[in-house]
Amino acid sequence: MAGTVAIRSLFTPPNVNTSSSVRRTRRACLSVRATVALEQENQAKVSLIRIGTRGSPLALAQAYETRQLLQSAHPDLNQDGAIEIIIIKTTGDKILNQPLADIGGKGLFTKEIDEALLEGRIDIAVHSMKDVPTYIPEGTILPCNLVREDVRDAFISLSAKNLGELPAGSVVGSASLRRQSQILYRYPSLKVVNFRGNVQTRLKKLNEGEVQATLLALAGLKRLNMTETVTDILPIDDMLPAIAQGAIGIACRTNDDTMENYLASLNHEETRLAVSCERAFLTTLDGSCRTPIAGYACRDDEGNCLFRGLVASPDGTRVLETSRKGPYAYDEMVEMGIDAGKELISRAGPGFFNW
Repeated sequence: MAGTVAIRSLFTPPNVNTSSSVRRTRRACLSVRATVALEQENQAKVSLIRIGTRGSPLALAQAYETRQLLQSAHPDLNQDGAIEIIIIKTTGDKILNQPLADIGGKGLFTKEIDEALLEGRIDIAVHSMKDVPTYIPEGTILPCNLVREDVRDAFISLSAKNLGELPAGSVVGSASLRRQSQILYRYPSLKVVNFRGNVQTRLKKLNEGEVQATLLALAGLKRLNMTETVTDILPIDDMLPAIAQGAIGIACRTNDDTMENYLASLNHEETRLAVSCERAFLTTLDGSCRTPIAGYACRDDEGNCLFRGLVASPDGTRVLETSRKGPYAYDEMVEMGIDAGKELISRAGPGFFNW
């Protein structure tokens, strides 16, 4: 008995209710566990990657695609809240009643997103590559292109099966001088009017009878699961696509090794090289939204790069084309784009690009 008392005196203070002490201890443990669980939950909600994007349905579809690819490649990004999508409204989204050339060109769709990236409000920026200017803002890099979608243009009409069936005087809606010039080159009896807005807005205008037809990038319609609206798909021989059409580009800050490593796992090198070739062509021409320019690089059956480039007058009365073929490798493909651009500048003559 003495031994028992000695043991009790070592571990239990006098006049202490043992059961009450145990209950307090248990409550304290539960409180600690709840605090730890709450902290873990909060940590899970902290975004590891913040994706910046425009807010159009197509832009969001591209951001969702990027998120899905990141989660597939990196299991750590599958927890709730690990990837956050942040919508940024650009100047180009706000001003829809003027041609792009009149309000500053294509950079209007990327400027505010680039600023958010540089200011650290987002970690990566998802762009349609055909909207990205030929310059990349200092402090950012664009190391990643996703697998390219179909580069062709889609013809959509409620009254004709293709462009050739439209009666003389029919109105085609398009915000693209590239499309306008190539339409008028082949069908000078048609009329092309400025037709801006997202895919849904343009289709609404078409259904309301503002125009008899419109052309949209097939890639966008595929990403939106809206290919049922397509009346006809234009062959590349009839409508050379825009530079980088169908390609998604993802930018991050310079020296952000974490984001660069994430993006490296998504990059599709064949697309990146093709886009580099086309953008070298555009850069050489000093292309803007005032000049109809088209270009497309692809891998041929022999594994080589085949590049086709075009410049035109907005009214379609002059169309100049060229092509190049060479190894499917970065340096050679960039040189092909530059060389093709120089050739067309020489053939076009003075004043051709001053529209």
